[in-house]
Amino acid sequence: MSLALYRKYRPSTFGEVIGEEHVTEPLSNALESGKIHHAYLFSGPRGCGKTSSARIMARSLNCEKGPTPNPCGVCQSCKDLVANGPGSIDVMELDAATHGLVDDARDLRDKAFFAPVQSRYKIYIIDEAHQLGPGAANALLKVVEEPPPHVLFIFATTEPDKLISTIRSRTHHYPFRLVPPGILAKHLESICEKEGVKVAKGVIPLVVRASGGSVRDALSVLGQLLAGAGKDGVTYEIAVSLLGYTDGALLDESIDAIAAHDVSTLFNTIDKVIEAGLDPRRFTQDLLERIRDLIVVGSTRGEAGHILRDIPEDQLERMNSQANHIGAASLIRAAEIAHEGLNQMRGNAYPRLVLELIAGKIMLPGNDDAGLLARIERIEKGLSIHAPASVAAPAQVIETPAVAPVVEKPVKKEPAVAKEEPKIVAVAPQSKPTGPVDIAALRRLWPDVIENVKKRRRLTWSLLSASAQVLSVDDKAITIGIVNAGARDSFIRSGSDVILQGAFADVVGLDLKIECIVDPTVNAPVHERTTEDPSDPAQLSGAELLARELGAKVIKTISGE
Repeated sequence: MSLALYRKYRPSTFGEVIGEEHVTEPLSNALESGKIHHAYLFSGPRGCGKTSSARIMARSLNCEKGPTPNPCGVCQSCKDLVANGPGSIDVMELDAATHGLVDDARDLRDKAFFAPVQSRYKIYIIDEAHQLGPGAANALLKVVEEPPPHVLFIFATTEPDKLISTIRSRTHHYPFRLVPPGILAKHLESICEKEGVKVAKGVIPLVVRASGGSVRDALSVLGQLLAGAGKDGVTYEIAVSLLGYTDGALLDESIDAIAAHDVSTLFNTIDKVIEAGLDPRRFTQDLLERIRDLIVVGSTRGEAGHILRDIPEDQLERMNSQANHIGAASLIRAAEIAHEGLNQMRGNAYPRLVLELIAGKIMLPGNDDAGLLARIERIEKGLSIHAPASVAAPAQVIETPAVAPVVEKPVKKEPAVAKEEPKIVAVAPQSKPTGPVDIAALRRLWPDVIENVKKRRRLTWSLLSASAQVLSVDDKAITIGIVNAGARDSFIRSGSDVILQGAFADVVGLDLKIECIVDPTVNAPVHERTTEDPSDPAQLSGAELLARELGAKVIKTISGE
């Protein structure tokens, strides 16, 4: 039987403890200077090195060349107290959960006054110290306060506040913390190299995420993955299935559906989640974390790499595009809905139903503050959500395609000026039923198509990169939505549809006609516009284009033309 990784790679010196320099450095300095206290309290989350550091402290104190932060490793004490060693008779480890009675404390107190057998100090390591009963803690109080010169106490606990204050006040307190993801990931990668097992890209971040910052938990999960590795090592698919996380492709599909306001695709994705045997709670949690990442990406304006270190650059670019299409207010509202739904799933017998309700709420406009902010944001981007059919025609109408289950080419209408002040209403084109090609898959490949277009013609790339998205596909055509009429006209006049058709043929394998319509849903931020020519209609948003047309009409009216 092989040794568990968390035991095999347990540290034996303070230099081998990762992510706890705020603790190990002061302790090393105290050992170096000889300023040793008689009682220490190590606190922190599980699996972060409290007990291991207590053993290292005992090893450093009882080394023949000690006290020293670097035990020699040769003397009998160092050999006895090395990680996974036989232990020393002068170093007693007690679990307060099973030795927390008054009689246990009295026995410890009586034996403490006897000198150590072969070491410099007699050291008591009391784990889970918060489980000491009041009677046992009071029985230990006197010996902890004034111990014999050869006795030293090290208390370890996950809940220091539950340890009675009279003992806590007599210790030097060192709080341990969860290990940062970057440090833990490097540590796990080095262990994989030592074990000689190949691990696919993306597996280590999953292990770090599953551990929650606990080194012991991370090594336990990694050990399970390495034990089940095949000839190709640990694959990403195996790790995702074993750990129960959602495949990134499903998350991208869900986010793309939300960005395009494609309710049908979103519910089809949920059906894929259920059919794959994934837990709806886990999917909701993963979706919430992805939305959080999108909020970070959108707020940092392309500078999220130092925050989301585990996400590759190509994925960050895709997430940046998704965040811009959805908008910060809509993302925050979606996160609040997902978080509320996640709480409702606890103990619920129908988690799929709750997940589908979450999806429905995200897609519908809300009447609360978050919903109003999302509406305002969409209006600013030129989108009015679900404009009712009974609403009278607005005084000012911009070009909007009539949308039925099948998207048709819009008929161009000249903007008319009414006497009263205009109001802008634009209707989001709805995706028509897809044919043999999955619209979600097509949206996932859209960044690759754009990259292919860039190699073919820079002009077409500049028109599409930040102001277009895939709306629908059938067996005859792929329909593309562009932000405004100016950009759409430039796209058609320049013959860019042929360029885009060729790019789709190369990347996706679909040689279909390209249909291009106006879709105000897409609205690239000003800082992402590709050129500096303010006279180019392709550079203008729907509101800016309308303002220019209105200005021209007013000038003509005043001049009498």
